[in-house]
Amino acid sequence: MTATIAAAVAAELAAVCTDIVVCPGSRNAPLLLALRRRRDIRIHVRIDERSAAFLALGFARAQGRPVAVVMTSGTAVAHCLPAMIEAHHSNIPLLVVSADRPSRLVGTGASQTIDQLDIFGKFARTFNIEGAENGETRQAIDAAPAHLNVALDTPLAVVAEPLETRRREARASRSDYGEVQLDLTRRTLVIAGDGAWPIEELADVPTIAEPSAPAPFVPVHPLAAGILARTQVSAEGYVVETKPEQIVVVGHPTLHRGVLKLMSDPEVDLMVLTRTTPTDPARKAVQVGSRVRVTGKQPPAWLKLCSAASEVAIAQVREVLEKYSMTGLHVAAAVADTLGVGDVLVVGASNPVRDLSLVGLPFDGVECYAQRGVAGIDGMIAQSVGIALAKQQQHPDELRPPRVVSLMGDLTFLHDAGSLLIGPLETRPENLTIVVANDNGGGIFELLEIGAPEFRGDFERLFGTPHDANVEKLCAGYGVPHVKVSSVAELLTALLDTVEVTPGVRVIEASTGRDNRREMHLELKL
Repeated sequence: MTATIAAAVAAELAAVCTDIVVCPGSRNAPLLLALRRRRDIRIHVRIDERSAAFLALGFARAQGRPVAVVMTSGTAVAHCLPAMIEAHHSNIPLLVVSADRPSRLVGTGASQTIDQLDIFGKFARTFNIEGAENGETRQAIDAAPAHLNVALDTPLAVVAEPLETRRREARASRSDYGEVQLDLTRRTLVIAGDGAWPIEELADVPTIAEPSAPAPFVPVHPLAAGILARTQVSAEGYVVETKPEQIVVVGHPTLHRGVLKLMSDPEVDLMVLTRTTPTDPARKAVQVGSRVRVTGKQPPAWLKLCSAASEVAIAQVREVLEKYSMTGLHVAAAVADTLGVGDVLVVGASNPVRDLSLVGLPFDGVECYAQRGVAGIDGMIAQSVGIALAKQQQHPDELRPPRVVSLMGDLTFLHDAGSLLIGPLETRPENLTIVVANDNGGGIFELLEIGAPEFRGDFERLFGTPHDANVEKLCAGYGVPHVKVSSVAELLTALLDTVEVTPGVRVIEASTGRDNRREMHLELKL
């Protein structure tokens, strides 16, 4: 019976998944053996379930289809919770497949046995298999992100012949909130975040777009929100109305406080377009939908104002970059300047994604992935590896796979350094460059309320958290090439080197400072 269940689960997974991440274990041995004997899927082995789950999440982000991660029972399942929470909030079809003891052993003190049913709570529904596979695997796949719990009895070292299966598409997990009516004769601003999609009806509307949103046709720099938040400005003897009359949120914007403040302005009507959970922190949306019907056109004066405000913001960033040296913002600018059409960018939470937004992303021709569901720093190396592997699979006939650049901070890198471990029998990314902006601690906190002068006595230990980690030696331990740079010129050279060669997995560590971050960002406000 155990071998039959494992073969049935493997066949259903192979009908939808092209890649499956697995972790070694005893209780899940029948599943591993069943998956290994199939020729219609690729398996990737990792020893750390947390890293494995984020690797699967990276694959699923890039592929747009369900990807499973398979592990043994007990705490191994619990290690997948952070990835599952991100999948839930980003609507990514991650499938956690856990082996389990038979239910008669739960609560008896049996080794490595916990109650795994509904372990992910409201973040993922559990589908349980015990005794026979009766369609639970297909249901779990179609509900992904979801949890498939498979109770397997001894003997475990058993194998059944692979079952034939036919490829199918998983059911898309999207919500439809209906249609929004929009009068474009009113001053309108689009704010596009992660999970946004191109909307033809809004193509000519000024848009503040976060790095992982589609590149807008009429872009507005995020710092311009400071100008647009004012009721009026005087220009050349005229008084100009600067505040939008209505804002359309598309996807899940979360980055900039000035932008979020504008979204919450009680004088501005808010419409939300979403396919998942609506983003409306102030709970003031007058319409929520998944489609839009528009009438009229944007006033020319409004288009001119948005363009002028954006130019002022861009000039301010350039001025600040010239005034200061080697901060995370400079690292982001160097990364952006060396990206080309066809490149893929993966960006970590905290400062890097905000910095990239300030220096001009998104732009056409570059795919950008960011973890904005719950904006955690978890699992970014693993996700970068998953995205890089997925991209090289999508271009099997090219001489070199797409160049993938992953920008993250030092705490993000250290948080997931174990994901640099890729065994010698595993497929490795051929063209992944990880850029680490290392300011020896939590630079993001310098910009927040806790970074104010009156808190400096407690700041460094509790929030700055200097670590003095030797990134070069850490990389050497995992057999990953490492380059350290301390200037923008050196960083540009190191990045351009990866354009000319295929580096495999390479880490570029950029030494930056954070002691002037707060001062610098005060100068960026408009």
